[in-house]
Amino acid sequence: MSTWFTEKQTENFGITAKVKQSLHNEKTDFQELEMLETEEWGNMLVLDDMVMTTEKDEFVYHEMLAHVPLHTHPSPKQVLVVGGGDGGVIREVLKHESVEKATLVEIDGKVIEYSKQYLPSIAGALDDERVEVKVADGFMHIAESERAYDVIMVDSTEPVGPAVNLFSKGFYEGIAKALKEDGIFVAQTDNPWFKADLIRQVYGDVKETFPITKVYTANIPTYPSGLWTFTMGSKIYDPLQVPAHRFTEMETKYYTEELHQACFALPKFVKDLTKG
Repeated sequence: MSTWFTEKQTENFGITAKVKQSLHNEKTDFQELEMLETEEWGNMLVLDDMVMTTEKDEFVYHEMLAHVPLHTHPSPKQVLVVGGGDGGVIREVLKHESVEKATLVEIDGKVIEYSKQYLPSIAGALDDERVEVKVADGFMHIAESERAYDVIMVDSTEPVGPAVNLFSKGFYEGIAKALKEDGIFVAQTDNPWFKADLIRQVYGDVKETFPITKVYTANIPTYPSGLWTFTMGSKIYDPLQVPAHRFTEMETKYYTEELHQACFALPKFVKDLTKG
């Protein structure tokens, strides 16, 4: 008899994947964590019955969260990743030679531990000498930081459990304070098919905090609906006005210079969410 994992993405819709075996299951201090080996997607990290990342399609999310803001900023040296204990965003951040230090603040140390064990192709860069890993509350870390970072990336779960505060206007205001005078921040902001109200709310809150606010998209097949959004807040730099010389050669599978421009061209129903 086959075993299948199903993520119930709404009350009426879900996505399912055939499972070879369960590698690990644990109730941590913050959430239910499971590592699954799947037939289609390789090893998969699941938190509270939601797919966080898989070996097969992880590169899309991690590249798009990292490279869009890091190419927009002319010289990112100090970078913060809030969440992202699987290490994928950190791996992409380190591809930028200007980065002197990348700080990861993950609230659940078990995510880091089991990602290193079962997702080494994703988490392998967490031991790099330029990386500082802190097992701590990202909301509090932001609140205690001032003019510390060039770029901040919020790699959170959906707004449930420990991630609820990471979708609040107060958090975005704290991020603005934690960024340097020309800083940039970006957060994953879920999908427009099922979470339109969330995108509208986040965009409005970020726009009230940052002079330049943009939404961009990517295709991530194991995430709800497959169409994913990211919201960027920038103090000075416009991601659509990046000089050509800033796009350096690096190994990617999804992100390109052309896609950097194209990802900001939104379908009308998504663009409508950014209108007051």
